[in-house]
Amino acid sequence: MSGRVRLTVGAWAATLMAACALLPLVRPATWIVQAAFLLAVQSGVGAAARRVPLARPLTVAAQAVVTVLLLTFVFAREQALAGLVPGPQALDRFAILLRQGGEDIARYAIPAPLESDGIRLMLIGGVLIIGLLVDTLAVTFRSAAPAGLPLLALYSVAAGLSDGGTDWLWFLVAAAGYLMLLLAEGRDRLSQWGRVFGGAPRTAGGELSGAVAPVRTGRRIGVVALGIALVVPLGLPAMNGGLLDSVGTGAGGGAGGGGTISAVNPLVSLRDSLNVDEDRQVLSVKTKMADVSDLYLRIVSLDDFDGTTWKPSRRSITAVPGGTFPTPTGLGPDVRRTEVESTITAAGWYAQDWLPMPYPPSDVDIRGNWRYEPVGMTLVGDHGQNTRGLTYQVRSLDVQPTAEQLSSAPPPPADIERDFTKLPDSLPAVVARTARQVTTGAANPYDQAVKLQDWFAVTGGFEYDTQVQVGSGSEGIARFLRDKQGFCVHFSFTMAAMARSLGIPARVAVGFAPGSPQADGSVSVGLRDAHAWPELYFEGVGWTRFEPTPNRGSIPSYTLPEDSGSSVPDAARPTETSSAAPSAAPSASESCTPEQKKLDGGCSSDSPQAVLPTDGGGPKWYAILGWALAGLAALALPLAPMLWRLRSRAVRLGAHGRGEADAMPHTLAVWEELTDTAWDFGIPPDESLTPRKAAARIVRLGELDAAAADSVHRVANAVEQVLYAPHPRSTAGLTEDVRRVTAGLRAAAGRGTGLRAVLVPRSTVRVVWAASAWWSDVRRRALALRPVWRKASGQQG
Repeated sequence: MSGRVRLTVGAWAATLMAACALLPLVRPATWIVQAAFLLAVQSGVGAAARRVPLARPLTVAAQAVVTVLLLTFVFAREQALAGLVPGPQALDRFAILLRQGGEDIARYAIPAPLESDGIRLMLIGGVLIIGLLVDTLAVTFRSAAPAGLPLLALYSVAAGLSDGGTDWLWFLVAAAGYLMLLLAEGRDRLSQWGRVFGGAPRTAGGELSGAVAPVRTGRRIGVVALGIALVVPLGLPAMNGGLLDSVGTGAGGGAGGGGTISAVNPLVSLRDSLNVDEDRQVLSVKTKMADVSDLYLRIVSLDDFDGTTWKPSRRSITAVPGGTFPTPTGLGPDVRRTEVESTITAAGWYAQDWLPMPYPPSDVDIRGNWRYEPVGMTLVGDHGQNTRGLTYQVRSLDVQPTAEQLSSAPPPPADIERDFTKLPDSLPAVVARTARQVTTGAANPYDQAVKLQDWFAVTGGFEYDTQVQVGSGSEGIARFLRDKQGFCVHFSFTMAAMARSLGIPARVAVGFAPGSPQADGSVSVGLRDAHAWPELYFEGVGWTRFEPTPNRGSIPSYTLPEDSGSSVPDAARPTETSSAAPSAAPSASESCTPEQKKLDGGCSSDSPQAVLPTDGGGPKWYAILGWALAGLAALALPLAPMLWRLRSRAVRLGAHGRGEADAMPHTLAVWEELTDTAWDFGIPPDESLTPRKAAARIVRLGELDAAAADSVHRVANAVEQVLYAPHPRSTAGLTEDVRRVTAGLRAAAGRGTGLRAVLVPRSTVRVVWAASAWWSDVRRRALALRPVWRKASGQQG
């Protein structure tokens, strides 16, 4: 093998070995095979161009052209000329894929799915670019040492994005590839020296076998240097505060009370948490809070909006205060509050740098290295500390402001208004314009905030959809306002931006919505409870939670009207499709005129077949009635299950009273109808599950579409509300939700399953259960009365 070929193979291998550091970032790792093949083609073109030989710039140009053609064939062949030559459409395709890749990188947690063409383009394209640089430096210009810079850049990108668990292994692989490249170059140079010092071994014919001794010496030196590079840092003092410190070691710059936290993006995995197939418990909470529907667990607040996303500002952190925490900013003494104690246990697999707590905390009892960020009143792990498997106690304030206190709040302090109303110039004008339109007629900032919340949650026509991409760029909010589809990130980000455009200080909180109450009195918080919500500042009350996301969390009581008037339609109110007034049209008997009675001897019946004969012949009327009833019974017997289900469905979904006492029976009846409908389509009920988990099971097994799935969860949330809220309230639209779920189950089921659900519904077994329970009750009462009968008969004897 000639020296140039050996060097070309070394450059290819070094690039590929450094690219292995990217393997933990994406699953599956099959992209590396495609990258290796394309990299080999690129290297082969370079070897052929140097053999011609072409000038060095022309060799690099030929490799660059072939690289573009390869990427075009793989990622944009349908938009290219002859499937290879990139034109304007192919360039647009590349731009779309790169933008999509950037959004997917921000959206997915590591490892990201390889199904994203944008991420695959970034991976393979990046490897080919690094390979071109390495081949140009090491082979075309015969200088292998500087080729380590692009290899280091490739490894650094991978190390900066990974979690750091196996970085040392990929460093070994990348370093070994670089050493192989250096040795290949050295051997090529030494082979041109002729007779070498040290006496090289000879072959049987007396010829020199090559520069073996210097090569062996170089290998030994390389191994020793690599070992020193890995071992020596373990004995040196730690050096914090570097470029990747916030990624690798957490927050804090030492053991003292100072330090800073850098801006991080805690929303990377929020969408994935909401879309997991199987909900996993993250936290278990035991609390003394009266209404657990308000038990939001806050992780961090995002107060820096750059037009692309919200993130926490770079703020100073201090030691965790001993004793009671300072009073929350802006909270006045006249606002009602109660102190609540909560014990929180994190799952053994849940490693979160920020500590989930109710807001605002007044005291935290936790072990480990934690620091305190005063502005957001949050705790963040120091030097790798996280929540994995921890149990901690939190005392927090349940602040209960009134609408009057919020509406009469004075202007905020100048520093808060300055810091928390900033908006970037790139924000589209439609955001502020829409905010002004929605809040038309509002008398104060509180009224504006309530109007914004109601517009998103009720009247604006928005749909909750976790499949919508988070989006990036200044047009992300404008796109959400146009399409009106998204999940909590879209709703909270947009409401906070619109509030700032109205001069109301706003930020976004990230954490968990209220979880599911358990039989032992605890609250289970799962992955699907991950949530984001806006917090708006009102002087005298402080940072105040709002809930614009429909069907998520709970609407704060201080944003609800005190009277019963509402623009939301009342599901308990029957639809008025007919009038109760007497009809003006004459009846059949009234339409018979006296003249007709005189001429014809009476008016004929509209149904002559139903008139019984008046003479003595033929069957008697009671015989005809008996046969008719027998015929109806014969027809009704096989249709009895269907008729019973129709009757029970009508009763459960029918009109109910509108008082608070009627909210619970109506909601529970609707939930029973929904679960029975699912049972009819082959999904038997599981009484051991909470309503939320039962809803997730129905959605999964029934293969429901997004609209039907939202309806299932909406009914389940209503059930939890009436079961656990201190003052149950009726929820609008539950009947339509059940009908929507029924249609979704019917669409997903086969024809045979659908017919069976109508004609022979499985849930009719409840009739048998009810009859069995009734008979057992009768027998129990009879047995209980038997001693009384015996005693009475004995006395008489």
